[in-house]
Amino acid sequence: MAAYGDSGLGLLGDPSRRAIFELLARRPCSVQELADALPISRPAVSQHLRVLREGGLVVSEAEGTRRIHRLDPAGVTALRAWLDGVWSDALTGFHKLAEAPSSVPDEPQEDSS
Repeated sequence: MAAYGDSGLGLLGDPSRRAIFELLARRPCSVQELADALPISRPAVSQHLRVLREGGLVVSEAEGTRRIHRLDPAGVTALRAWLDGVWSDALTGFHKLAEAPSSVPDEPQEDSS
């Protein structure tokens, strides 16, 4: 998903959304189950779920009279691919830095004046 490259981890930047994401990673939940597990209201949970759904990280389906929310495997895969790319770039940069000759002397030079 191109959105991750544009906004980084903006979808998970909010602590409540991160907590919802982490709960849904353990198991699918209803809004009420999420609200019971968090110190936020049901309307706030619903708003965060909407943002996560629009961002492609969460899907929901009707189960009887309630909606059950779960992580969207395609969205999580895209997020992971983006993170793997960032991590790979960071490791490449670190490797280049570690392999480069040092331009700083190991010991400070004393002034002989």
